[in-house]
Amino acid sequence: MNLTISGHHVEVTPAIREYVQTKLERVRRHFDQVIDIAVILTVDKLREKDKRHKADINLHLSGKDIHVESLAHDLYAAIDALVDKLDRQVIKHKDKIQDHQHDAIKHIPDPTSTQLD
Repeated sequence: MNLTISGHHVEVTPAIREYVQTKLERVRRHFDQVIDIAVILTVDKLREKDKRHKADINLHLSGKDIHVESLAHDLYAAIDALVDKLDRQVIKHKDKIQDHQHDAIKHIPDPTSTQLD
């Protein structure tokens, strides 16, 4: 799995990099067939008081690409919200690809009822 963490208008410190990696372990615990992850962390300065932190992620799975983004006033809060959204998307994708085709009870023949000719 390739992990790329980049920052726009923000320096990606080793603490931020470690925080993102530990949060992404939760996603890997649910679904281990991840090919590539690209994380982009951005700080938009509208005014000095109104800093907006944005976190984007592109997750490349076999057969599907998932894109999630989140906004917050704190970079760590944006990363937390991002991983929560991503985790829900990955679980949803995993449920879709698993085989849940069971025979319905009404289609199973009843062994107690026998037809006499």
